[in-house]
Amino acid sequence: MATNLKNLSDYNPDDIPSGEGMKIGIVLAEWNTEITHALLEGTVRSLTKHGVNEADILIEHVPGTFELPLGAQLIMESGDLDAVICLGCVIQGETRHFDFICQGVTQGITELNLKYKRPFIFGVLTTDTLQQAKDRAGGKHGNKGVEAAITALKMVDISKKH
Repeated sequence: MATNLKNLSDYNPDDIPSGEGMKIGIVLAEWNTEITHALLEGTVRSLTKHGVNEADILIEHVPGTFELPLGAQLIMESGDLDAVICLGCVIQGETRHFDFICQGVTQGITELNLKYKRPFIFGVLTTDTLQQAKDRAGGKHGNKGVEAAITALKMVDISKKH
């Protein structure tokens, strides 16, 4: 479903498993900080709202979105984490750089999920404009960080069942 048809922050709290006892890593791209810090705020707020202890949230910064997969792998290997949430923002420019970054990050995060059999969450905005990114980082379409946090909680719950 297109984001403009759904608010990224809307969910039924009754459908969300408790995050109590979970340890969650967050890898945050420093590029487009206005956007990524808003995503981080939504992510942390949602995790703690659902029972994750703030001391059990490990946050690591990487220079840009392309570095998210390696940063996620490094923090997964450094601690006993249940999931890693990757937060970034890539805004279309005048060159194909956007395509290469988006494809590389998507493939990298996919591979981490399969390699570690633990959730690595794709919390990356890929927008045409800065305004579209703002709309999805706490603006009129909600906050992708909230969606990423809820996805992490659900996927950890699923992974603990299997």
